[in-house]
Amino acid sequence: MLICVGGRGYYQEEGKEPVEMLPGTVINIPANVKHWHGAASDSWFSHLAVEVGGEETSNEWCDPVSNEDYNKLR
Repeated sequence: MLICVGGRGYYQEEGKEPVEMLPGTVINIPANVKHWHGAASDSWFSHLAVEVGGEETSNEWCDPVSNEDYNKLR
């Protein structure tokens, strides 16, 4: 779960449109969903990340977002 607490950012699941995150936005991320999140290009971004325990789960850091994909966000 991601909770935006300041600034402005984005969350995007693989194959879906990005979601703008503003203070108070809460994103529930199902297990095994490839996604990225980070600050908008013109803002800082602060968030809380909460992991709910489960069986046979893990966190995997994947490839960085390309500059081309990142620059499409507005």
